[in-house]
Amino acid sequence: MAEMQNAVRLPAELLYEKELEALKAADTDVKPAGWQLSPKSVLTFLVGGSAKGVAITPKYIGHRRLVEMAIATLLTDRALLLIGEPGTAKSWLSENLTAAIHGDSSKVIQGTAGTSEEHVRYSWNYAMLLAQGPSDQALIRSPIYRAMETGGIARFEEISRCASEVQDALISILSEKTISIPELGREMSAVRGFSVIATANTRDRGVNEMSAALKRRFNIIVLPAPADIETEIEIVRKRVAEISGSYELRAALPDEEAVRKVVTIFRELRSGMTLDGKEKVKGPSGVISTAEAISLLTGSMALAASFGSGDITEADIAAGLQGAIVKDEEKDRTVWKEYLDNVMKKRGATWRNLYHACSEMNK
Repeated sequence: MAEMQNAVRLPAELLYEKELEALKAADTDVKPAGWQLSPKSVLTFLVGGSAKGVAITPKYIGHRRLVEMAIATLLTDRALLLIGEPGTAKSWLSENLTAAIHGDSSKVIQGTAGTSEEHVRYSWNYAMLLAQGPSDQALIRSPIYRAMETGGIARFEEISRCASEVQDALISILSEKTISIPELGREMSAVRGFSVIATANTRDRGVNEMSAALKRRFNIIVLPAPADIETEIEIVRKRVAEISGSYELRAALPDEEAVRKVVTIFRELRSGMTLDGKEKVKGPSGVISTAEAISLLTGSMALAASFGSGDITEADIAAGLQGAIVKDEEKDRTVWKEYLDNVMKKRGATWRNLYHACSEMNK
């Protein structure tokens, strides 16, 4: 446990251990098979509230009904697919759902071009396989396999980045709730409570489009980008505070004005329009998401802590903006310069220092 407490990133079930224990103690509702909390307590864990005098911090700030739909899906035999733009908290919601329901969010498959069918089903310890033939000891269970045999939830991140044959390996698992192991002459059937939460990025829709057969095995919930600037500011402030605390950054948290400026810039570049709707702006080639804003401000805190006074300056933010926006050297540098000169420069004294710092970085 001491080693886990020194980990760079704690899983949600450890990060919010006190909250989960308080919810368990206060929970008097019926719990579904394999669940450690009732659906209402899972909802409280995700959207916030209190239990036994312990404040439950909101993990997902957005449409409450979407969270209710996600929880309800996991009560049935359907798997859950969370779809959205980058930075819409798909993975964060997936992890916290799993932590609340089963207390173990570690059964994860990270979808990539290199993910194989073995990652979905099972593989073998080939040294043991050659020495003694197929056996339970030589079998290497995938995260989905382990979730099936314990009645847990497996998470499949960025499923659309996997090849179609890898995605299709899920179809029989989600339909029959079994994995056939012909080498051992048996099948492994899932224990009640088993499910899969997958995530897919709308930017990757053209990489490996999911088949209609696989989509039918999922209930699909689309997570929108934050609807308004105040919601996005609240998300950014909350996550920056949590992340900087886990990294023990010795810097002051960004003030309200700094967060608002970063979020304003990101929303305008993302939408192609200034917030007042009066001027169109060109967008950069990269993703300008809420997650990028969180990363930018956390990085600015690290700069301020290591090479400054501990208070974030306009120069720290400008450095982060340069790295987040200018991904394609030629196109994005021009887009960023036009935004600086046509939008930020005209915003008056409160934006002047940030404008000069950004212009200096973009030379």
